[in-house]
Amino acid sequence: MAKAVVDGSKIASKSELHCALSSALSFPEWYGKNLDALFDSLTDISEKTEIEIINSEEMKKNLGKYFSSFVETVKDACEENENITFSIKQ
Repeated sequence: MAKAVVDGSKIASKSELHCALSSALSFPEWYGKNLDALFDSLTDISEKTEIEIINSEEMKKNLGKYFSSFVETVKDACEENENITFSIKQ
């Protein structure tokens, strides 16, 4: 099982979020760094993968409404792809 941990205390922008996810999940170079591309990339994952966000409060503060959209996107991808699990830790 692969595990991708993103430290929310190090995420101050949308760009930083997508770079961290791309790196942690080994997305291809052509990853679009937006929520649609994230959904597509997550639903393409073929091995069991756990995505964990730690220190989420700072990330939530920095990203505002985008944080909620990000969470919904990942949850939607989890519903489509049984290989993905997702958790958020304060």
